[in-house]
Amino acid sequence: MTSILLAIAILGYLSIIFESPIRINKTITSILTGSLCWIVYAFLYQGNQHDVSEKLVQYFGEIAGLLIFLLGAMTIVELIDLHKGFSVITNRIRTKSVLKLLWIVGGITFFMSALLDNLATAIIMITLLRKLMPKSETRMTLAGVVVIAANAGGAFSPIGDITTTLLWIGGQVSAFGIVKILFLPSLMCILVPLLIASYRMKGFTMLRVQLSMAEVIKEEKMRGSVSVFLAGVFGLVMVPVIKSITGLPPFIGVLMALAFVALVSIVYHRHKSLEEKEKYSVASALSKVDVSSILYFMGILLLVYVLEEVQILSQLSAFLQESLPNNKVMIVAIGVLSSIVDNGSLVAATQGMFSISEYPIDDSLWEFIALCAGTGGSMLIIGSAAGVAIMEKEKMTFMWYLKKITPLALAGYIAGIVTYLIIHLLIH
Repeated sequence: MTSILLAIAILGYLSIIFESPIRINKTITSILTGSLCWIVYAFLYQGNQHDVSEKLVQYFGEIAGLLIFLLGAMTIVELIDLHKGFSVITNRIRTKSVLKLLWIVGGITFFMSALLDNLATAIIMITLLRKLMPKSETRMTLAGVVVIAANAGGAFSPIGDITTTLLWIGGQVSAFGIVKILFLPSLMCILVPLLIASYRMKGFTMLRVQLSMAEVIKEEKMRGSVSVFLAGVFGLVMVPVIKSITGLPPFIGVLMALAFVALVSIVYHRHKSLEEKEKYSVASALSKVDVSSILYFMGILLLVYVLEEVQILSQLSAFLQESLPNNKVMIVAIGVLSSIVDNGSLVAATQGMFSISEYPIDDSLWEFIALCAGTGGSMLIIGSAAGVAIMEKEKMTFMWYLKKITPLALAGYIAGIVTYLIIHLLIH
């Protein structure tokens, strides 16, 4: 049975990696692989099949919590976007200096992705860049910096990236602990690339602006933008606070935050016609949510839990620990691998490989996994959701990114790792 499940899992992962050549959506592949593995496990199980059913229901309770959390958080972001709430930040970008714009874009992306999520932040920032300047080498470089900054910002926040969200909901890290220990290493992951990019771009002094700043501001402004934006940010920031105080799962906090943002929206549109209200409703925001990515993680987690149930992941963990000098080397390799394989699935696998009883909450192993898996995906354009989104919107080629942006991302990755190791050495 173990060999059959392992073969299905490997075939499924390969299909996900080579999604483009085989032209099968990775969401379909992950759902098929995860469900097929459970069916095979139940069919070949030597015992009462009712036991398998009970285990699946228990695991799916944990999966459902994550899916509701992601759905709620994504809906809040879409509600803010419907009200053009992000213009609160983007409208304040008024420089025509390339170097200033580089640092402003990098800084805003870094902090915004920690409060929202790296994918939404990357889409917002690339949309802004496309309004400010025509397509050029400069704009593509700025877009590449957005990818690095979005992943770096998400790495130290429990709600900023799927990797840290998985570890936070799984009980491997605490919200305060991950922010405290990973903020500086994550900052170095974007600071070093910004310094290198500044040196490269110092010859460019002015931007060819496609639209004047006044036109951009006029286009984006609408009633209620500030209120909905502040409500969304406040609601999302309160999610880890509610979990810390009450001990309830994070999806409860997200649902409350969603209701809060929706109420603020309703206040601004209560006198409008039903048709106008629908444009700014939760239902409208839900229609824009990337549900396929949520279903993708459902399939991945189903797969991970069945591999954990048959002890495959624990055996893999033992093999890696025997083969590699130490866990840190293995985690650095996981970070590099996350630029090829989806980082969420890698982190989900490591959760099954290492026991929380052996590595308790806020152990350095989990913190290092969050840093490496979260930021390692920046090294290739296909290594993160933010990178894939910008690749599609900017029509950026794999080879151009590899040549121009990968060295920046690699330098930041190394700087973040070195910074973390120094901090860990000083603390312990």
